[in-house]
Amino acid sequence: MPCHVFPLLLPLLLFLSVFWTSHGCLQDPASAYRFTGAVCRLTYPAAVVLNEKTTKVIEAAFQHARYPSVKGEKSLLYIGRVTYGLDNLEIHNLSIGRSAFELHPGEGIALEISNVSAVFRGSIQYGYGSWLVNVAHSIDFEIESQIDLGINPKLYCGGGKVAADTSDCYLNFHKLRLHLQGDKEPNWLKRLFTDFITFTVKLVIKGQICKEINKVSNILADFIQDTAEQFLSDGDISMNIGVTAAPVITANYIESYHKGLTNYNNASAVINESIFHPSQLTENRMLYFWLSDQVFNPMIAAAHQDGRFLLNISGAELTELFKTDLSRTMPEFIRKCLLESDSPELRVWSSSVPYLNTSTMGTTVWAKASGQLRCGSQGTPTLFFQTDVAIDVRASYADKKLFLQGNSSEVFVSQVEVPLQNQMLLDEVHVEFIREAVEKIGIPKVLSVLEIELTRLLDKQGTSLFDIFNPEVLSRDGYVVIQMDFGFPHHLLVEFLRKTLQ
Repeated sequence: MPCHVFPLLLPLLLFLSVFWTSHGCLQDPASAYRFTGAVCRLTYPAAVVLNEKTTKVIEAAFQHARYPSVKGEKSLLYIGRVTYGLDNLEIHNLSIGRSAFELHPGEGIALEISNVSAVFRGSIQYGYGSWLVNVAHSIDFEIESQIDLGINPKLYCGGGKVAADTSDCYLNFHKLRLHLQGDKEPNWLKRLFTDFITFTVKLVIKGQICKEINKVSNILADFIQDTAEQFLSDGDISMNIGVTAAPVITANYIESYHKGLTNYNNASAVINESIFHPSQLTENRMLYFWLSDQVFNPMIAAAHQDGRFLLNISGAELTELFKTDLSRTMPEFIRKCLLESDSPELRVWSSSVPYLNTSTMGTTVWAKASGQLRCGSQGTPTLFFQTDVAIDVRASYADKKLFLQGNSSEVFVSQVEVPLQNQMLLDEVHVEFIREAVEKIGIPKVLSVLEIELTRLLDKQGTSLFDIFNPEVLSRDGYVVIQMDFGFPHHLLVEFLRKTLQ
């Protein structure tokens, strides 16, 4: 999937900005629709769920920040020149109250993080005196603080990916209380340092926290890019899901537009006649994926060229399959091969590129398949056949498994050979047996193997780690809509924070 299923800073980059290298994107989303193979729509209820853990990302920004040393001086009556330095500023006892957000149509997202409590500790180096006396000291200090943080991220298309500009960042300090070590210093000195530190620490903390939030966003971008690359790549097959336009924000959802171009052997697919329109998606579920047939067909072609559509069945498993009740009588040479040879083997593969078409009735797949039946260790196959099939397939996902339901709408045996007899098998009864066997044994077996292998691939890419609720796959004319609700992806947050704080 082009965008995968973080706290509100995370979702905006995780769900919407699963990104890839791109040649750029168009300013007007409407003009980019025809180049768009995949769309991700994240609705307001989904953002509410993701926002639950925004505080974890903000905590990472505070804890990961490094605060610079600050030096200065001030002249005081009777005392003379006072020099000071603020060093080793560290954060302790951090706690964050809650986070809230709003979607601003056509603008961005408003994030408010309230009741951030923290203790900052460090040391002050200071000296003062006149021509009569000079004094130099070092004293540890502690500052209690309570802060509200506001961020207004703007989503934009940068370098072919959805990126977030977090430069609109501000901090409001509700409390900033200084405690000098032992509180034994002169009152005038404490007042001086209180004024100095109150002003300086505000500047330092604001600058570093806002800088760190931007830095964490960049780390997040790299993390998501790696995650997306792993999810959408398998062997030599990958997908370019660079964005075709900047994301659109309404009061009810955030929507991003992706290329969905299959890459295989340094060749890339092309999409320039997509039929996407926002009206094809609703707002009733948390997350939507819109996927064009123009995404699926190049992916299927790459899998065919990579030799993925190959199935070997042998021994008892093959014999058991042919116990299926068929109306046609099994040819004697096939019966002998299955029951009397040591280890019969059936090898089936796609002999041309399969083609897929989706409509409101479902998804129809046209394929040309070839098969060879071998008996024991003999080098020459007992039977070779080739069929043209059309299968109506419906997909569903439940209990972390993919299910495929298929009905053959057409099965045509185009070629049959018996190599050992050096002749074509022209007996219509035998041809009908092969046709029925393909329909009632072959197609169900291939679909069951595809279910297992595709589920295995999804598990390998981490899909099973997500809590997905009531997913639906809706077939439409030329595209598929996948809609679902979901729980917070804790495993991604844990992995992101581990990499951020290591």
